[in-house]
Amino acid sequence: MIHKIKAILLCGAMIAATSLNAKTIEVTAGANAQEKLQEALILAEEGDIIALSAGKYILTDGLSLDVNGVTIKGLGEDKTILDFTDQKGSGEGLLVTSDDVFLTGFAIENSKGDGIKSKGADQIVISKVRVEWTGGPNPENGAYGIYPVESKNILVDGVQVYGASDAGIYVGQSQNIIVRYSIVKHNVAGIEIENCYGADVYQNLATENTGGILVFDLPDIPQQGGRDVRVYNNFVHNNNTANFAPEGNIVGSVPAGSGVMVMSSRNVEVFENIIDDNATANILVVGYPNQTQDKNYNPRAIDIRIFANRHGKAGYKPDFPGGDLLAAALGGSLTPIIYDGTGENIQISDKVGAISLNMAKAGRPLTEARPSPYPSDSEFEGQKLQPIILPAVMEDKIFSVLSKDELPAK
Repeated sequence: MIHKIKAILLCGAMIAATSLNAKTIEVTAGANAQEKLQEALILAEEGDIIALSAGKYILTDGLSLDVNGVTIKGLGEDKTILDFTDQKGSGEGLLVTSDDVFLTGFAIENSKGDGIKSKGADQIVISKVRVEWTGGPNPENGAYGIYPVESKNILVDGVQVYGASDAGIYVGQSQNIIVRYSIVKHNVAGIEIENCYGADVYQNLATENTGGILVFDLPDIPQQGGRDVRVYNNFVHNNNTANFAPEGNIVGSVPAGSGVMVMSSRNVEVFENIIDDNATANILVVGYPNQTQDKNYNPRAIDIRIFANRHGKAGYKPDFPGGDLLAAALGGSLTPIIYDGTGENIQISDKVGAISLNMAKAGRPLTEARPSPYPSDSEFEGQKLQPIILPAVMEDKIFSVLSKDELPAK
């Protein structure tokens, strides 16, 4: 018992020492911004805050952080701007490969590659950050705005992303994720959860993308069997932007006018969203459409539950080969919910109309479809999945670092 008490006291002393030794490193915009900012990222120690002044930082190369426990804090996503328009390489704007990192209060504009990428991290918080390609939708824009991958305990909170040629907010091959209170606009995919275990996506605005919110599971990737994802309380509206993904990109197959799309994932719940004015469909549930040699991959959507969503108009201009003929055969438009028929245990309780295409295999020509109404009027008794719980220190960091006026609007 005495040894346990000593260990606890020693741990407390180490934490206190870290806090006492923590410092604020101030970096200003202007001449030599690249050197000053990267030097601060290299010299920072655990517990430090890198405080960025207001102004535009003209940067010619990507930035990187590999120190644990560091906060990067600007004075606001419209005041502190990291401008990568003249970036010479094709990499990220900011690459983070360390744990317990908090990014807030700044913008990244026109990075040649991804805006912010976090790889192999534990406990990363990205709050009140804007990533934008200011020329609007363009296949030459970077792929991802906010891009945590191969990480765990991720909180994306109150961010804005505009113009990504793949996904505005993309979380891939990760675990224990929350994406909330964010705005994604003019991206190919607004928000994408790919090959992840455990994610809550809620109270976001996804508008004027090609697809609003995507939950995918793909082959030939180390972490497969994406599962346990809840998409709820989002406003998914008018996602009718023409697909501008570079050729060969998997999201290049996402039809314009897709509200929420679930592909080949397991145990996904889509509920209590407002989904409106998506020209192909408000909700699509499909299998993986391409050939793969990955023998461990299951291409079907399994255990998908759709309930308590509010639907506006949809299906009036489907953006896939043969979609216009299918719509005409069904009276001029498609139902708000479309299911390709290749999955297992797909429960739809929204009373707005759904069709199954009854395809034998995903990706087959639409001429093989045998559309029929899919049961969509049964009551769903309640959600199965439990909320994602992040380490308390991650929420505490938001409230301890940000003032009341800086907290994200809920």
